[in-house]
Amino acid sequence: VYNRNTPGIEDLIMKFSNGSGVDSVIITAGTSSLDPVELAGAVARKKAKVVIVGAVPTGFNRANYYKKELDLRMSMSYGPGRQDPTYEDKGIDYPIGYVRWTENRNMQSYLELIAAGKLDISGLISHTFKLEEAPEAYNMILSRSEAFNGVVIQYEEGVPSSRLDLASKSFPASEPNVGMIGAGNFAQGTLLPNMKDHCNFVGVATGRGNMSKYVGEKYKFNYCAESASEVFEDKNVNTIVITTRHDSHAEYVIKGIEAGKHVFVEKPLAMNEEELESIREAYNSTAKENPVQVMVGFNRRFAPPVQEVKKLFVDEQPKSIMMRINAGVVPPDHWVNDPKVGGGRIIGEGCHFIDLAMYLAGNKITAVSASAMQDANGLNNTVVVNLEFANGSVASVSYFSNGSKSVAKEYIEVFCGQTVAIIDDFRSLTISGSKNAVKKFKQDKGHAEELKQFFGAIKAGRPQPISFEDCYVSSLATLKVLESIRENRKILL
Repeated sequence: VYNRNTPGIEDLIMKFSNGSGVDSVIITAGTSSLDPVELAGAVARKKAKVVIVGAVPTGFNRANYYKKELDLRMSMSYGPGRQDPTYEDKGIDYPIGYVRWTENRNMQSYLELIAAGKLDISGLISHTFKLEEAPEAYNMILSRSEAFNGVVIQYEEGVPSSRLDLASKSFPASEPNVGMIGAGNFAQGTLLPNMKDHCNFVGVATGRGNMSKYVGEKYKFNYCAESASEVFEDKNVNTIVITTRHDSHAEYVIKGIEAGKHVFVEKPLAMNEEELESIREAYNSTAKENPVQVMVGFNRRFAPPVQEVKKLFVDEQPKSIMMRINAGVVPPDHWVNDPKVGGGRIIGEGCHFIDLAMYLAGNKITAVSASAMQDANGLNNTVVVNLEFANGSVASVSYFSNGSKSVAKEYIEVFCGQTVAIIDDFRSLTISGSKNAVKKFKQDKGHAEELKQFFGAIKAGRPQPISFEDCYVSSLATLKVLESIRENRKILL
């Protein structure tokens, strides 16, 4: 073992290797300097391997690498499986006959060596601190007041509580007292800022304890938790807000209903018809004895231009509606495209526009037909959906993932009674007919008004602005889009 700053280190390494240079160099450094890669090229033998595991730049001098014909490789830090969501998130292992040393098997072997006393790690640990002394540990590291190697934070034995109390405020039972499940970027950037003036924050639960604590402290929740069961079991919580990944929505909605709590769930309501029917059954079973309110976050209904168009026409009037959504590209390995986690983009986002079409039409959807254009990854993310409604209205929803960002994302036209209303990306409304008018808006897709009305309905004891039946029908129609694509036929609801 040599320190990088040891004088004549290159000569020492060459002497150690009998003047040939080393067979391979593994770089685990984290630096913005080119030195590790340059040094590796200098001490490697001809046709050796240089493996980069750490975060280092590669804009190095090619002379040594070219002259020695070195093999430069990148390697995941823990071995095969690292950064592979199929392996790390879904737990699908690589067969040992094909990949002997995976990320997990590397760790198993390492721990076995420690347990057998064949690997001495005592020299790697220079300091041990109790959990309550953690600030001192970080101060020492940041100030470099002492020399250190590995620093261990020691937890007390036993299973720690999954709940951390932050405050002890009490709230009237007549007000919306919220237990939040999930607090990702959308929840933090859009929902929570628009919720805070209309409800009381009681508990927040996320899959990561540090995120729960951060959100809990920032928005002054009474407590944060790692388990959703904490908020379902909390009698002080009467309203559940669900913003988790799509595959957990149905389960949490049903648990909320069965716990006698109101539920606001971000779209989609369900990933398949079995889940959707289970939600409907749970909702109907409590409707008489212990009625609760359930609403999906179909925020576009509440956007100011949409509200103006809604006032322009009577619900019973047949309308022709055209929507074009320039949705943009989402990487094929993104969780939204995973059929078991995100359900795909039609279920995950397309549901917004099917619901909005139903709202503008003013009546229930009666039939769905759709066709899709597969992309190079086999994904049906470019889709044209045709809808029919009970009042004779028709709608075409074109959801495109193959467009340019230079074009506005959402464009809506509503034709009715010799009048045409055009919404351009929620920034303008043009009305053409006996009187022509153009109105400009600051882009507002309705999130603030949606939440205001949801919590306001709970306070006042009035029905939600989006009925459960509407949420059910538009969700069912969205699922039927996929069925129509698969079977290449019109589906009647």
